Amino acid sequence: MLTQVHLAVQYLATAAKSFLEPKADDSYTNLGYITAKNRLETWALDTSGTKLAFSFTDFSLQWLGNTFITYPLDGRSHTEIVAWLSGMAKDHKFENSYAYRLHYDLPYSATNGFKFQNTDPKSLEQLGRLRALAQEVLKTFLEKEHSDAEIRIWPHHLDTGAFLTLENSDKAIGLGMAIPDALVADHYFYISGYSGHDSLATSGFAPLAHGTWKNDGFKGAVFPVSNSTVAQGIAFFQETYQTYMK
Repeated sequence: MLTQVHLAVQYLATAAKSFLEPKADDSYTNLGYITAKNRLETWALDTSGTKLAFSFTDFSLQWLGNTFITYPLDGRSHTEIVAWLSGMAKDHKFENSYAYRLHYDLPYSATNGFKFQNTDPKSLEQLGRLRALAQEVLKTFLEKEHSDAEIRIWPHHLDTGAFLTLENSDKAIGLGMAIPDALVADHYFYISGYSGHDSLATSGFAPLAHGTWKNDGFKGAVFPVSNSTVAQGIAFFQETYQTYMK
């Protein structure tokens, strides 16, 4: 289900690419997670505030405009979805047409013969819970640090992330929740420090109460999300952040 969610999110990213002015940092394609609705949303795609969303609750795309339209993904092909989005843009008189064009590579693709299948509703529900957990952990941590950094989901790697700079320092911190990869075979919280574009080494840091420091390739700390609590996630970020602050 994670693969299908990752592919579904690309329709939101390509809608942003189709309708919004590009930004060099790609932030115009990133997404917000709305906890109360259990869905991912684009930025507003037009002056009236229209957005495209993906719902974890019913495995659908949602057109959030003057009219609310749900498009179930179960059994739908890539071709059908592109046709629906193209029609929605035309019907709602968008200046640009919708085009499915990615500017990055994914480890899988929604080819014309691909069909979405909601074969594991429990896994889909869990993926929504993980986004809600990450949102709560990061929101609470950032509030405790009096930071107004935005929490966004980046469609390329599907990480929930935030970025903040340290006062009176040239250091910056990237943190969030990543999906399973070669580093950790689980969703995991991560944090990494930077000085300019260079990652800060962690080899001299003390062991953590929650999580592990990494210094080979990725320089930072990781903490698997499975079975972790909100309090443990917050504690992980507080402990690691304070280490970078020293």
